[in-house]
Amino acid sequence: MRIGQGYDVHKLVEGRKLILGGIEIPSKKGLLGHSDADVLIHAIMDAMLGALALGDIGKHFPDTDPKFKGISSITLLKHVNELILSYGWKISNLDSTVVLQAPKIAPYIEKVQTNLAENLKLKNDCVSVKATTNEKLGFSGREEGAQAFAVVLLKQTKVN
Repeated sequence: MRIGQGYDVHKLVEGRKLILGGIEIPSKKGLLGHSDADVLIHAIMDAMLGALALGDIGKHFPDTDPKFKGISSITLLKHVNELILSYGWKISNLDSTVVLQAPKIAPYIEKVQTNLAENLKLKNDCVSVKATTNEKLGFSGREEGAQAFAVVLLKQTKVN
C-alpha cells in the first residue's frame, strides 16, 4: 500500500464559478486559476501522484501550457486516475477537507462525494469529503481564498 497527501489553495474572486469536486456551487465568488481552479480535485490529484512519487499537478499540467486553460479538473482527475491504474495501483480510499468560510458547502457534500466516486470508479463509501470554516481567521476566514487537503491510500492491483 502507498499513502499520498495533497494540498491546494486558490484565491476567491468575483466573475468566476465556484467549482468543488466537479460540482458548481452557487456563490458570488469563484476560485481563480489557470484551469477551473477546483481546489479540492487539485489536492486529490496531488495526493494520488505523491503516493507514487510521480511529482505534482504542476509537473503534469503546467499553467504555462495553453491547452490546460479553463480545463475541467474532472478531466485532469480522470487522466491522473488512469495513470495510477497504469502503474498497477488503485485508490483504496480517499479522505479530504475543504476549508472555506463562505458559502457553506455542507448541502453539496453528498453530491460532490458521489461525483468524485463516479469519476474515480470507486464506491461512494471509499470517498470522504468534509468541509470546515477557518472561524474567520486567516485568508480563508476573511473569504479571500479556499484550501483543500487530501489523503489517499493506494493498493496495488498487479505486481510489476
